[in-house]
Formats: sequence, structure tokens, C-alpha cells
Amino acid sequence: MIKVAICGANGKMGQEVVKSVNSADDMTLVAQIDIFNGQFTTIKDAKDSVKIDVLVDFTQPDSIYENALYCLNNNIKMVIGTTGLSDVQIEELEKLSKERNTSCLIAPNFSTGAVLMMKFAEMASKYFENAEIIELHHNQKKDAPSGTAVKTASLISGGAESYTTGNCVERESMDGARGANAYNNIHIHSVRMPGYMASQEVLFGSKGQILTIRHDSTNRECYMPGVLLGIRYAASNDGFVYGLDKIMEI
Repeated sequence: MIKVAICGANGKMGQEVVKSVNSADDMTLVAQIDIFNGQFTTIKDAKDSVKIDVLVDFTQPDSIYENALYCLNNNIKMVIGTTGLSDVQIEELEKLSKERNTSCLIAPNFSTGAVLMMKFAEMASKYFENAEIIELHHNQKKDAPSGTAVKTASLISGGAESYTTGNCVERESMDGARGANAYNNIHIHSVRMPGYMASQEVLFGSKGQILTIRHDSTNRECYMPGVLLGIRYAASNDGFVYGLDKIMEI
């Protein structure tokens, strides 16, 4: 049995992970960690009390990096679903994971449909020289752009040197009107509004045609097969993985 700890267990995603782990035949939930009425309030408290094979983190952007450093330095395998890590922080975690020979899986999105959306966008990128991303989330999401949007931009950026091919010289009359300018001039636009949960559109354009690749999540259950897949992978492997696509058979 895989002994699983969940950090951020009382959050909306954490509660879903608790239910899914409890329903899995090959896992046992040994620690629910949360600063708000958790079984344990810190990872250290949990580590000192129970054996942890894999820790799943769905906390906050301002705490995930320190959580990950603690886990990897203490040989606790990790599955990270919290977004907001910078490229530099991800590089540091990759380095530490390899040095400690301790598994660390970071997934900007655990929905298998979202992973396929990113894969399809990567496939399309070589056929278009113009692309933009619109990501839409509920208004309680703290980081922008989303980790999924950043990962998508990174994946498709290899298809062209610039994704604003043929655009005129632009001037923003209001700062941010064109969104964030990511890899190879891929513009990312973030929407935060009640009514959404998590959606993303990748727009490709060329003369005479537009290709739109869109994915919508309507509830948090859609992430759970990916989370369980990540736990099983981390439990039986060592090293660093960024993106659920790396362990899916696609």
C-alpha cells in the first residue's frame, strides 16, 4: 500500500484528493495536513508521526516552494499540483530531486483532457506562426497566468521563432491590454470570474483560417485520475518529471 499524505487537505482540491485516495485499493491516507483544522498543521509534524511514501501538495503559490524544498531534503516523494512556481524554482527543484534521488512530479494540470489539449496544441504549433492563449478560471485563483497556460506556451514555442508573425507595431493605450508576452511572443490572456472553474483556449491563426483548441473542466473530479496516476508513478520511480504528459501513454 502506498502511504499518502495530503498537504492542503481541507482545500477544495485537497478534499477531492482525500476522497480519491481513500477510494483507491492500493493507497492508504496517513496524514491530512492543513493550517486550518488539519490532522497535522505542518509537513514536519506529519513526518515525525507517520511514514510517508508520497506527499501530494495542493496548497498556495506562496508556500509550495518551501514545502517542496523540505520534502526533497527529507527524502519525501512529491506530487505537486499547486501552480505558481517560477521557472527558476522549477529548475532548482529538478536539481534537488536528482541530487537526492527523490521523486518529484510537478503537473500544471492533472486533467487528462487538458493534457491532451496541450499535446494537440504542441502538434499544431509547427503549422502556424501566430498563436495566443486565453485561460479562464474562477475568481479565487491567486496566480496568473495559470500554470497550464505557461506550460502550453512553453510546449508550442518550439514551432516558430515568433508567434506574432506579420503583426503591425503595437502600442498599448492601457497597460496589459495585449496580455502577458510569453515564450516567442505568445500572448497569454487571463480571465478571473465567478462561474468558471478552469478553461483554456489556444488560438492559432494563418491567412484564411483559425484553429481553436479548447478544454473545459466543470468539476474537480476530472483531475483525480491524473492525481492517482501521479501518486503511483512517484511511489515507484525516482527523479524529476514536469507535466503529466510525460507519464501518460500518448
